Amino acid sequence: MVITITGAAGMLGGRLAERFAADGHEVRGVDLRPGPGVSVVGDIRDAAVMARAATGATTLIHCAAALPSYPTNEIRSITVDGTENVLGAARRARVRHLVHISSTAVYGLPKVVPTPEEHPRAPVDPYSAAKAAAEQVAERHRADGALVSILRPKTFLGPGRMGLFAMLFEWAEEGRNFPVLGRGDVRIQMFAVEDLVDAVVTVLHAPDEVANDTYNLGAERFGTLREDFQAVLDAAGHGKRVVSLPARPALATLGLLERTRLSPVYGRLLHKLMGDSYVSIDKARQRLGFSPKFSNADAILHTYRWWREERHQVPPDASGDGTGRATQRGRTSRDPWRQGALAFAKIFF
Repeated sequence: MVITITGAAGMLGGRLAERFAADGHEVRGVDLRPGPGVSVVGDIRDAAVMARAATGATTLIHCAAALPSYPTNEIRSITVDGTENVLGAARRARVRHLVHISSTAVYGLPKVVPTPEEHPRAPVDPYSAAKAAAEQVAERHRADGALVSILRPKTFLGPGRMGLFAMLFEWAEEGRNFPVLGRGDVRIQMFAVEDLVDAVVTVLHAPDEVANDTYNLGAERFGTLREDFQAVLDAAGHGKRVVSLPARPALATLGLLERTRLSPVYGRLLHKLMGDSYVSIDKARQRLGFSPKFSNADAILHTYRWWREERHQVPPDASGDGTGRATQRGRTSRDPWRQGALAFAKIFF
């Protein structure tokens, strides 16, 4: 296959580029940032860039998207307009199979758990609204006759993942306790990036009538948020514990810090951490024959081990304004979030 991958400098895109190159396929990586898997440096919203990247490809995997910390106008432009341009270029180039990497964020804050694919999209913020709108773009192409696989992974992590997880790892390494809202007994499903790569490979080899569908993806085995965070503190070896914070005052404080741009923790994440959040993966098991190998704890500990070995090689965040918000184009989940006011809170833990 000749495979075009958008977002190829990001954590997922980079892993996919490595996997398909190792399997003997020709890979064309597209990204704003140069990198080992990037052969076309440019913006996915640029028609000429995507025409060049898509011409002659048999498969296109669309991973590029804005992060929740981007400015609202950039989230919409990159995620929705970018998807329009990417999929439009692929159709004009007669790319046979399109894979759109979406997110379970399209469900918003669902009360139904495990959440099935049939649950209505109910976005609650600019990021989830953009992901939902991008799915509608993909579905329109599917309705027009294109072969389009839509994959909705839970938050995925593995070597290379930074973002908010870097804060947990840093506090653990420094020998600090780590706070959770309320009792921390909510069940939050995550997903190992290795499993997500395997899921993409699986859907590319599935029969067309199976691949041309939408699938939730997440860990099959997961516990509570307290258990997953405690596993990292235990691995750090300082004898520290996950500690509870009164939920309502903590939510009010973090909400104020977000509004004043003194914290990178955004609203939907705060509310998601207050209730169970997991999706049904029965459809992927039954139709695709896909089952994840790794649990939440496997994924988070694997990421922590990588961070301990590589943290001194990670460049400091030069793109933020002190809050982890993007102030230049190209910021990815490989970048650690600046903790803002939360960095000062460490002294109490």
